[in-house]
Amino acid sequence: MSDSAPIHDAEYYLLEDQHRDKWDAEDQDLDSRLAALRDKHGSPPNIIHIMWDDTAFGDIGIDALAAIRGFETPNLDRMRDEGIMFTRMVTETACTPSRAAAITGRHPTRFGMGTVDWPLIFGGLSGEEVTTANVLSEAGYATAFYSKWHLGDIEESYPHNQGFDETLFLPYNQVSSIWNAQGDAGNASPGVAPGVRPETGYEIDEHGLRPDGFILAMEGKKGEQAREFGEPSDPETYGNVDAESEKRLLEFVRRNAADGKPFFASYWPNLLSFIPSPQKTTVNSGMLADGLKRLDGYLGELMDELEKLGIAENTVLVCMADNGPMIHNPPGLLGMAETIFRGGKGDFTEGGVRVPGFAWWPGAIKPGQIVNDIIHETDLFTTFARLGGATEHIPTDRVIDGLDQTALLLNGDTHGRRDYVFIYLGDTLAATVKGRYKRHWLVGEGAETGVAAAFYDLILDPRESMPQLVPLIWQSGQWDRMLARHELWKEKYPDRPKARGIPFTGIENARPETKAIEERFEKLREQLPFDPLEFLQFSMPESMQVTQRVDAVD
Repeated sequence: MSDSAPIHDAEYYLLEDQHRDKWDAEDQDLDSRLAALRDKHGSPPNIIHIMWDDTAFGDIGIDALAAIRGFETPNLDRMRDEGIMFTRMVTETACTPSRAAAITGRHPTRFGMGTVDWPLIFGGLSGEEVTTANVLSEAGYATAFYSKWHLGDIEESYPHNQGFDETLFLPYNQVSSIWNAQGDAGNASPGVAPGVRPETGYEIDEHGLRPDGFILAMEGKKGEQAREFGEPSDPETYGNVDAESEKRLLEFVRRNAADGKPFFASYWPNLLSFIPSPQKTTVNSGMLADGLKRLDGYLGELMDELEKLGIAENTVLVCMADNGPMIHNPPGLLGMAETIFRGGKGDFTEGGVRVPGFAWWPGAIKPGQIVNDIIHETDLFTTFARLGGATEHIPTDRVIDGLDQTALLLNGDTHGRRDYVFIYLGDTLAATVKGRYKRHWLVGEGAETGVAAAFYDLILDPRESMPQLVPLIWQSGQWDRMLARHELWKEKYPDRPKARGIPFTGIENARPETKAIEERFEKLREQLPFDPLEFLQFSMPESMQVTQRVDAVD
């Protein structure tokens, strides 16, 4: 292992040892092709990553299933026809962990971001983490982030403090669309808005449960303070974020195309509001389907603009969902459902982590490909760094779970470099995939004695409904060694805690109620017989974390 090479999980080195000569030769060819493309276009490729929420594999890209589900996505289908449709794009199990993984190339359990947090978080993505925006900025890229960040509410976690040049973002998620008087009055979020309900006379803790002072959306530029965007009590603020993000993304693309500067943009749309529009646009009529139709229309506009600007052949576009569908206690008429695989958001079965994913790069990616290799969302970090000539900026003092999948993009099916995935629920390792097989670690009867029916063949049983014992018990020792290697490597490179602090500092135009968050705690520190901020050092037991329950939502 080279001192300058990224450190991967232990399992990767067993694969590298078996395929080193083949991969070295392939890498030499890839380097030549990337250099030729750079000479042709005058810069490394632009990169755009679009990731939305909670969509089952099969909802997009399979025409018969789309007909059954009652909506169409012609521009995502165009990506399928002109590029790659992945059948094994794997994510984390919920949106905060998934976003943390995609932007850092690391399983979020390694840095305290394995669960979905709610306001006020008093924490978020640590400034010690290194993002795709960080490494590509070092290589001369312009960088931008738009819409749903959901990676914390402390200053160091803001995306413009995580490598992005310009940002417009939500620190939380789509549920914030009902944290207002309209949501309160409709009992969608009862009690969240002050002044909606009559007082009973029993209220003695003004700040007990309500997240007073929270900010719905912010914008900012690297090296500058953030500014609040809109007002959280106004329902239109939430709805304006995606529209403004899409406008700014097109402006960002045009500006950098004109300047001849390579760019990296992440657009992670909110996609839907929990206060739905009265205008239904699909036969399905669910919030997800209508949101996907609108996003698909914008995607077509973006692809057309790339072609109009003459930069489509020098732009990599990756579109995907962040995890499976919200099937456990969703709000009414959300319209999310299982399709091929069992489970959804919050589950470690394939339905929770196997999502629609597409890649488009005209002239570089061969059209019309169905790729069955495993690709994990952490791989995007390392692959984008390779494409951008930024590999030297990947840190080498920590495990980078993401593998370089440039060969998969440029050479296609069977050229992947991953045959394994570790699937976590929070900080608990729930399952491991190796090739076509899967081992559930969270099992019931028989687990203590080593004779649990916990083995699955994902081709014979894609819904993981028929656990095997005797037919696949021959694998047991090998799974145990794989687990041991993973855990021993974690001892060598220990997990780090989530960053902690006071929410919503560093806001240029902070409202008085937002400033009061910090002021209130400073005052309490002087008056209480304990430090009111000592809870920041407390780690919630996993059994009590809302995202560990099967009825969890985010």
